Amino acid sequence: MNAMNAMNAAETGSPYLEALGARLGELGLPAEHVRVTVADLGAHLAECGGVPEEEFGPVEEFARELAPGATRPAPTPAGPGVETWRWTADTFVDEELLGRFGDEGWEVERVDALGRFVCRRDLARPQRWEYRRELVTRGREGLDGRLAPDGWEACGNWVVYAWFKRPRAASLGPAAELSAVPAPPSRHTFLSHRFYAALALAVAALTASGATVALRADDATSGLGFTTGLLAGAAAPVTALLLTHRRRDRRP
Repeated sequence: MNAMNAMNAAETGSPYLEALGARLGELGLPAEHVRVTVADLGAHLAECGGVPEEEFGPVEEFARELAPGATRPAPTPAGPGVETWRWTADTFVDEELLGRFGDEGWEVERVDALGRFVCRRDLARPQRWEYRRELVTRGREGLDGRLAPDGWEACGNWVVYAWFKRPRAASLGPAAELSAVPAPPSRHTFLSHRFYAALALAVAALTASGATVALRADDATSGLGFTTGLLAGAAAPVTALLLTHRRRDRRP
């Protein structure tokens, strides 16, 4: 499907995406930004064949995640005695955080299309959970079967990683049940210093590559112009994303 067809499918073929586009406009996003965002999401759904609600979550929650100026509500009950929460982290700290939040009773149900951990917590009988991450660059044939005897259950995939969970009751017994429920985390995005360092290194490498091309071609515009264009094109969405997460995470 080409870009135009994907855009048309996104704008006319999905009530979810239509509602999302309308809500993003209400939250203050420019019309062109909304159009491009909805088109990209439509193309993703067309490619993977996913169900919008399962891939992205409720329209209101997803819209607030995408809109820089919108406030985002704290985790809300998904049913009687259950609350839900979505969060994301880079691969430098996700295992540590999964351990911490698992000890607070958060169970990962899946990893959505944006790489966020979709979690739930039973408020009536909160249980501790533990997690492990596996590299699956060559597929995961047999991986589930090898881990199942030890109680590990698949709970999500993202690019080259697969995550597994099991209740801590398997090793702690009754002590795995929490006597009190900690307050839900106020943050939804966790990016480490190592992530920012890796990002800076990538930008520096790209700049150096452009400079090398320019010098070899004896034309400053051949490499530096290309690099500048890439950096300028990437800077706006990256900066907006980082600022959005910082604003959101500073709110009480």
